[in-house]
Amino acid sequence: MHIVMIAAENAALTAGKVGGIGDVIRDIPGALARQGHQVSVIIPAYQRLAHINDSLRLGEFTTVFAGKSETVSLYRVQPQHHRYNHPLVNHYLLDHPLLAPCGAGAIYCHDESGPFATDANKFAFFCTAVCDWLISDELHKPDVLHLHDWHAAMVSVLRHFHPRYQHLQTIHTVYTIHNLSLQGIRPLRGDHSSLERWHPYLVSDALWSTNSDALNMTDPRYADCINLMRCGLLLSDRVHAVSPGYAQEIQQPNDPQRAFVGGEGLEQDLQALASKNRLFGILNGCEYSDTPVDTQHRYLAVNAQRNRLFSLIDKSLKQWAGQHLTVPASFFHAACRLADWQRKRKPAPVCLVSIGRLTEQKVSLLYQPVPVHLRHHNVSESALSHLLSTLDDGILILIGTGDRVMEEFCTRMMMEHHNFLYLQGFSEELADLLYGVGDIFLMPSSFEPCGISQMLAMRAGVPCVVHRVGGLKDTVMHGVNGFTFGGNSQDAQVSEMLGCVAAAADMARSNNETWHAIRKNAASARFLWDDVLQDYVNKLYVV
Repeated sequence: MHIVMIAAENAALTAGKVGGIGDVIRDIPGALARQGHQVSVIIPAYQRLAHINDSLRLGEFTTVFAGKSETVSLYRVQPQHHRYNHPLVNHYLLDHPLLAPCGAGAIYCHDESGPFATDANKFAFFCTAVCDWLISDELHKPDVLHLHDWHAAMVSVLRHFHPRYQHLQTIHTVYTIHNLSLQGIRPLRGDHSSLERWHPYLVSDALWSTNSDALNMTDPRYADCINLMRCGLLLSDRVHAVSPGYAQEIQQPNDPQRAFVGGEGLEQDLQALASKNRLFGILNGCEYSDTPVDTQHRYLAVNAQRNRLFSLIDKSLKQWAGQHLTVPASFFHAACRLADWQRKRKPAPVCLVSIGRLTEQKVSLLYQPVPVHLRHHNVSESALSHLLSTLDDGILILIGTGDRVMEEFCTRMMMEHHNFLYLQGFSEELADLLYGVGDIFLMPSSFEPCGISQMLAMRAGVPCVVHRVGGLKDTVMHGVNGFTFGGNSQDAQVSEMLGCVAAAADMARSNNETWHAIRKNAASARFLWDDVLQDYVNKLYVV
């Protein structure tokens, strides 16, 4: 079987990843190839990836977008030059200036011209170019088109409605939901970033008067907008959510009073897909070393690694600061905090680690005020401030960038709390080391489609404290291989999170048999791609 995967990210390539999509696009092709399937992965080159990854220019082709003929360059990454090499996997890059509207190498844009506006233009152009390449027959005909998140959803629109690409309707199409909360909603007409501008035929009376399926392109709440996530859902043959827990949650409506994130307005569509046996929840996997983690003697290795960690943090801070004309406050205070910690000979008895994007999804619970019954002297404080105050001799290291308000909040918390180090940047080498040196991994996501961070921490023998949602509840079992919290309101979730962290920290300090058992169970947990491949093939790919 030949599977073509179309996505915005690919962590198999240098600088090709921002989030979890990149990890999946890196790992699943190799797992499929090990079972004899051919996989072709296509992502934008963003005017950079083809140059920093050893790539062979295969040629160019033309595509029509926004009323103009554009020439697109096509590259194949040389397989012998990346560590995810397999003879049945090919990584392709499409390049054009329209794929880098926010500068070379920027995978996503954060512009002021409207939600998703610049990115929607970019990925609509990318999908159009992909479709033109596919109908050229220069690529061995796919048996499956596998589209990932809203960035690739325009492929489903073009194959379903546009006369030029109807040949693609003979190819079985699968759509994966990585994050339902990001839907790529744009106006149908009258905007520089709209369906009318990209492909005028798709908003013509000729189409809408004869094809009732055209309504599947619109947002159920905003009839004058296209919802690209919904297009992917309704115009593909099979739909995949990245964990069983998430597949169930998104069939329920959002409930702000319970602080519950569900179907984000698309729950009725998802319920209908499930009733037709077209929606499947399949957990993402993780890659594992053949060498098991020695949890019994882990502390010896961790103490040796912490010196290396401090050195790498210092190096990373200098590199990040060097990219700015003035040194941001977060870098300055992080350097001061690091120096303080290095002067202390005795390591902290408990080290919490958190790695991830600073978004509302990932860290809003830390930003929330502490419920009244937990406040000291009835003084209002954030959940993060309370956590740090009650951690006593423990420390927390958090690394990540994202929302500016959240970045400033974490910087302020670092200034106020001597046991908190916030690193406003990202380094894969640093993240990999952090997964291994912590005693507890903190993942307080408000919702989590699957999550890879908890798997990576457990793989290193580090128990996790997680919110009991989505893929987190599918991977972390309370008191068995980690710790989970819930709650039917935001106050309850904050309260349970703080209690859960305190209990986990106390257990880590005690270093008792129960703690050793939880660590051992975390290290031995396995979420293997090879274990879910049959579900991929039988439920998603086979017609």
